[in-house]
Amino acid sequence: MKRFYLSGQTDFGNRGCEALVRSTLQLLKSQFGNDVEVLVPSFRPDLDAPQWPDAAKQGVRFVRALPFPSELKIWSRLLRLIPSVARRFFPSYRLPVDIENDLRGCDALLVIGGDNITLDYGLASLAWHVQFAAHAKRLGIPVMVWGASIGPFSKEPFAETHVAQFLRRIECVTVRETISLEYLKSIGVSSNVSLVADGAFVMAPESIDVSSFWPRNSKNGVLGFNISPLIQKFRPAGEAYSVLQKEVVGFLQEVLNKSELGILLLPHVDPLDGNRVNSDSYYMQEILNMLGAHDGRVTLVPATLNAAQLKGVLAQCRFFIGARTHATIGALSSQVPTVSIAYSIKAKGLNRDLFGDESLVLETPAVSKQTLFEYFEKLCTEEEQLRRFLASRIPDWKQRAHGSAGRLAEALQ
Repeated sequence: MKRFYLSGQTDFGNRGCEALVRSTLQLLKSQFGNDVEVLVPSFRPDLDAPQWPDAAKQGVRFVRALPFPSELKIWSRLLRLIPSVARRFFPSYRLPVDIENDLRGCDALLVIGGDNITLDYGLASLAWHVQFAAHAKRLGIPVMVWGASIGPFSKEPFAETHVAQFLRRIECVTVRETISLEYLKSIGVSSNVSLVADGAFVMAPESIDVSSFWPRNSKNGVLGFNISPLIQKFRPAGEAYSVLQKEVVGFLQEVLNKSELGILLLPHVDPLDGNRVNSDSYYMQEILNMLGAHDGRVTLVPATLNAAQLKGVLAQCRFFIGARTHATIGALSSQVPTVSIAYSIKAKGLNRDLFGDESLVLETPAVSKQTLFEYFEKLCTEEEQLRRFLASRIPDWKQRAHGSAGRLAEALQ
C-alpha cells in the first residue's frame, strides 16, 4: 500500500479544499493503483466525514490537524511590534508526537491546498505550511508541493529567500499556471518544477435531484453565480460593505429584465459548523433578500451540498460567473462558459493558460452592475465559440492534471 499525508487541508467547509482532496486521491489511484491511503488532517472529522460518506472505503483516513502553533502566534505579534527583527527569520515549531507519527508512516507528504505557498493569507500562514513540510523533510519523508499557485513574495524578500531555499530542497514541485512557473524560475527554483493543471479538473461530479432549488421559468437555461465575502477586502479602501452587494443586486435585476434565464446563486465555501464568517450562503442570502420579488427565478443552492454534488449542479448551468476559484474550475471542467472574478494570480493564471488571455477575467475592484453585465453579454454572444473551445481543450487539461501523480511516481523511484 502507498500512503500519503495531505498537508494544507484542515476542513471541508471550503468545497475547493474538499475538491482537491477528492481529486488528489483519484489521481493517486490512477497512478499507483487502488491500494492507496491518504491521511487527511481535520479539525472536525465529525463534520468533514459526512460530506463524503464513503471516504473511508475510498481510502481516506481523517487525522488530527495541527493547531496553529504558539510559536507562530508570538511571531505574528513580533511582526506587528518589531517587524525589523521578526523579518530576519522564519520561526520553527515542534510537532505533537501523534502528528509526527502520522507523518512517519507515510511514503510522502503532499502539500495541497492550491494557494498555501503564497502571501494571500499572510506571513504566519505561509510559515505554518512551509515549516510543517520542512519538518517532514527533516524526518526523511519525501515532500512534494502538489498542483499549486506559488508566490509572489517580492513584497517580503526574507520570505522569498526562505521559500526558495525550501523549494529547492524538496523532491518536486508542480504548479498549476505558467505565472507561478516563471516566477519560480526568476528566484532560482526550476530543476524540480513541472507545469500541470489543477487536479480538481478531474474530480468526478455527483448527480443529485435539483428540482427543490432550481429556478422557475428558466426555459432558456440558468446563469450560475457565485460571489463571496472574501473579495470584500480586495475592494477599494474605505468602501462600505453594502456597495458590492448593491452592485450585484443591480446586475441580477438586469439579467432578469433583459433575458429569460433563471439565476442560481451557488455557494462554494460554507463553514460546516454553521458559522457565518466567510460563508458564501449567508453573504448571498443577504443579496437575495435585497433583490426583492423575482417570481422564483433566482434561487440559492443549499449550503449542505458537497464538492462533487456542486460540480454536478454547475454542469447543468448554461453560464457561470464566479469568485471562488474551484467553483470556476468545476464549471470550466464541465465545459460551461465561465467568467472568473479575480482577487489573486489564480484566476488570471488559469485563464491565461487555458484561453491564452484574460478576456474572461473580471478584476474584483472593477466589479459593478455595468461590468458584470458586460461580461455576461460576452458569454451570451460568444457562447457557441466558447463551448467548442472548451470541448476541444478540457480533455487535454484533464490529462495535464495527471502530471502531478506522474511526477511523484518518478520522485519516489
